[in-house]
Amino acid sequence: MNLPKIHSITKKLFVALVGSFLLLFLLFHMTANLFILRHDDGQWYSDFCHFMGTNWVVKIFEIVLLGVIALHILLTVWLAITNRLARPVRYHQASRSKTHPGSKLMMWTGVLIFACICIHFYDFYFVKVGVVKGEYMVKVENLSKLDAQAMEDEAVSDVLYRAFNEGNISEDGKWIRHINYEERTILKERAPESDPEPDFYYLTREKFSHLHIVIGYLVFFLILFFHLMHAFPSVFQTLGLNNYKYNPIIEALGKIYTWIIVLGFTAVPILVYLGL
Repeated sequence: MNLPKIHSITKKLFVALVGSFLLLFLLFHMTANLFILRHDDGQWYSDFCHFMGTNWVVKIFEIVLLGVIALHILLTVWLAITNRLARPVRYHQASRSKTHPGSKLMMWTGVLIFACICIHFYDFYFVKVGVVKGEYMVKVENLSKLDAQAMEDEAVSDVLYRAFNEGNISEDGKWIRHINYEERTILKERAPESDPEPDFYYLTREKFSHLHIVIGYLVFFLILFFHLMHAFPSVFQTLGLNNYKYNPIIEALGKIYTWIIVLGFTAVPILVYLGL
């Protein structure tokens, strides 16, 4: 196998830089997820998702993030393959090195995390792009943008009549909720100004009402825990930001960060399932 010749240290530096970016993103994502636990009929979380889905800067960042995740996976696998090829003949006796177990499992926990991310994308992101059916919502103020032709369209009128008649209006009066996939299609085609978007608040609470899905996500977070426990200090080590004096502090910060991230993510499916 002929892979491009890039020094192993260079690849490790790229992995560390990309990994540090993802560490910051995880903190942001976890904080946003906690909005789901507010008892406000999803007002904060819906407004947050609307901002994230409509702001052009965020849309660019979204593409960058997907690229960063793909790059992190590619570089990690590439590094593992080149390291393996560098020593095709294994040691006769198993290594007795004191390498942290997390280091030896990094690639495998990373592969499992990638598989879980694919499932997560199927549950949520693919709903956003319309590949997977879900629940949708429409901003009430968008209805004022509809032209006379759209308002007189019988199919559009039926969708809006059902929504208002069944009381599918959020408590703050900003959103029409519980628009199904077929109704979303009608609005997208015949009244594009209504701009229906996924109701991630409802989707999340509906998903986490099922025990098997909650257990699946908890397993995901457990794998993430082991990955982050080594990932945090390894970023500092690869970038040369550690030494014998600061190593205990870095290790402690890594553990604190990992526990905050994992507990923050874990709290959402557990508390939602318990009805809190």
